[in-house]
Amino acid sequence: MKWKTDSEVAVITQNFTRRCGTRTENEDWNIYWANAATVKGIFHPESGQRLGDAQLINHYPNHYELTRKDLMVKNIKRYLRDASRDATADLPPDFVPVTYMLPADYSLFVEEFRRCPNAMWIMKPANAAQGRGIFIINKLSQIKRWSNGRWANMPLKEAYVISRYIEDPMLIGGKKFDLRLYVLVYQYDAGFARFCNVKYSSQAGELNNPFIHLTNVAIQKHNDDYNVKHGGKWNLQHVRLFVEATWGREASAKLFDDIDRIIIHSLKAVQGSIINDRHCFECYGYDILIDARLCAHLKPWLVEVNASPSLSTTTHSDRVMKMALIRDVLDVVLPKDITNYRGAFTLGPCEDAGGFSVLYDEALEAQLKAEAEQAAPNRGAQRRGSQAGAKQAPSRFF
Repeated sequence: MKWKTDSEVAVITQNFTRRCGTRTENEDWNIYWANAATVKGIFHPESGQRLGDAQLINHYPNHYELTRKDLMVKNIKRYLRDASRDATADLPPDFVPVTYMLPADYSLFVEEFRRCPNAMWIMKPANAAQGRGIFIINKLSQIKRWSNGRWANMPLKEAYVISRYIEDPMLIGGKKFDLRLYVLVYQYDAGFARFCNVKYSSQAGELNNPFIHLTNVAIQKHNDDYNVKHGGKWNLQHVRLFVEATWGREASAKLFDDIDRIIIHSLKAVQGSIINDRHCFECYGYDILIDARLCAHLKPWLVEVNASPSLSTTTHSDRVMKMALIRDVLDVVLPKDITNYRGAFTLGPCEDAGGFSVLYDEALEAQLKAEAEQAAPNRGAQRRGSQAGAKQAPSRFF
């Protein structure tokens, strides 16, 4: 087996060397950990290349339907609107904060701002990462000053989103944090919490302090109080224990069940948009913020989804966790014999693997639905006795 990568971070190169054999710089690779730009070129309709049966790559051609902030919001809003018409749908409450695209939705945003003039809002570039270009506002004049001369010729790819700021997040030690969860079709149990270095405050005088409001490690590591031993991170198990000790086991179980539902429904929201190429897999980085405004109920919000979550490491525990993450990704996506690989559906039923636990198995859901549809007409036939038999049950899907 041969492998290729655009990344030189240790958790990639060391895992691939141990698991995948020979590194290549040519096009005879079997698995390629590529950056988003490379994937875009490979799948380009005119200048791209046709992948062989024995080749796997780590992004879907249009993963940005979920990982670009404006498209994520658009797709999730559409999905929730359409799914709400089904009375049997088990939908979570709104899990994306109120969000507008700028400059396109500026008039709608102004109306909402005037309805809630004391609210705080956070502006982000739709297609940036690591906290770049983010700022918080509480006055319309702040946007007007910032946008002066910018919006007239702003390309679509440089658009911004503006979202209601979660002003009462759960705090640990007085500091704001968010959760980074890894999702591969499965949820990775070894996620972590990313903390700010300065105690939280929603006071107007602190709106421009990124060390209070932005949990990105790329920003926090520049603070004088940044701790190089733990990197401002807690593992997910420590967060669970904190929630259980503070709010109780029932509240903790509901919180993490709600997070699972957010992951499942956000992926369903883009299922019809993302090109389902059997050569592709994806390890997303989900960022979740927990709202503690209602003390009796902790509400998770989906902040964003990252197509290329950082795999660089800042601490020993960080390195151990991310090494295990990539090891388990390879264990899940790589077949025993890649020369006869014909897609993930040939690998059998979904099973927990390493740190991954199954959140949703589409084949199993289809099977259960088929069995339910089979049972319903059979019950009708029994009531009708020897009258016309039930329709033939649909085939099972695996």
